[in-house]
Amino acid sequence: MMFLSKTLTSLGQWPHSLPRISLMDRYVARQLIPPFLFSVGVVASLGLAIGNLSDLGNKIVEKNLPVAKAAEVLLLKVPEFLAYSLPVAVMLATMMTFGRLSGDCEIIAIRSCGVSLYRLILPAVVLSLLVTGWAFVLTEWVVPVANYRATSILIESIDEEHPFWQNRDVFYPEFEEIKLDNGQTARRLKSLVYAEKFDGKEMQNLTVLQWTENHLKHIVLSDNATWNNDNKRWDFFHGTVYRLTETEDYQEAVPFTNKQIALPQSAFDFARQGRDPYEMTIAEAQDYIKILKLIGDEKKTQFFQVRTEQKLAFPFVCIVFAVVGSAIGARPQRISRATGFGLTIVIIFAYYILGFFSGSLGIVGLISPTLAAWLPNFVGLGVGIWLLYEFNQG
Repeated sequence: MMFLSKTLTSLGQWPHSLPRISLMDRYVARQLIPPFLFSVGVVASLGLAIGNLSDLGNKIVEKNLPVAKAAEVLLLKVPEFLAYSLPVAVMLATMMTFGRLSGDCEIIAIRSCGVSLYRLILPAVVLSLLVTGWAFVLTEWVVPVANYRATSILIESIDEEHPFWQNRDVFYPEFEEIKLDNGQTARRLKSLVYAEKFDGKEMQNLTVLQWTENHLKHIVLSDNATWNNDNKRWDFFHGTVYRLTETEDYQEAVPFTNKQIALPQSAFDFARQGRDPYEMTIAEAQDYIKILKLIGDEKKTQFFQVRTEQKLAFPFVCIVFAVVGSAIGARPQRISRATGFGLTIVIIFAYYILGFFSGSLGIVGLISPTLAAWLPNFVGLGVGIWLLYEFNQG
């Protein structure tokens, strides 16, 4: 009671002074941190176990994945599930903390001193801002590297297929803009590169077709090629250049041991950067989008634009969940841990469904990638603010 008396005294003085770290802020923060840390550990562990253990076990048994490699993949997946657990933990912590304060009538006592519900949840909002920063650091600088390494291990160990990796059958078309007689512009194929394999540094068994205006001019066959960053050209090794006439008839064949050919660097970057969006940083994804635009792959461009915006929007879910969790927890009815966990699952599922539909609309081009990524956050924040307003008026 003495603590509550001191708290109320400091709160009674708050409206007449500038916002500061009051006794109430420290008290609420101390109530938030233990359930937040506990929730991070539980949610991350459950996600890691459900999302990876069974799959890795099947790979060990059915595809002979070495146990040491499986353990390494599991460890590399920890940052991803840790990042995913942060928004969930924020919601659980706020819901349980304010639910307990409400059940013990502490919120009624605090508000009787003239403190609004908005001021009361300020520590939760500050915590969510800090967690948003941590989530951004994880998703931008830790998770992409770890996911890329995990994928590399599976591809190298059991030759697992990866839909985004361009390590086999690499096709890269280069287009040029031409002006038509009617004044309009059109795109025309300038060159086409095909490589049978790509190991991250070297393309193998290449076929290159080069056009001059509308005529196929050269066909290059080569054992391998690498990008020469000093000369900004391709180094081709052990191959033959077939030259054709304007009527595309065979003219001559010129064998070579080493030949530099002026092809765009983007052909190399396209293969080298062929990763899942969640295996790239935002800067890498934006560079890859530029390459996709150059080759005219509109479908894949739209997909990567939406996923990149979603990566940027994801950390801010922590703020949304903090507001929603605080609003629900501050209701007069006491919320138990089981009820809080159940409500969290329902809210996250609703958020996921909304994110899935808005993302799908963005991928097919019905709405912009930015709106597709941020719409669930706007809706969730709007709902949370409305709930806070209703409970604050009550």
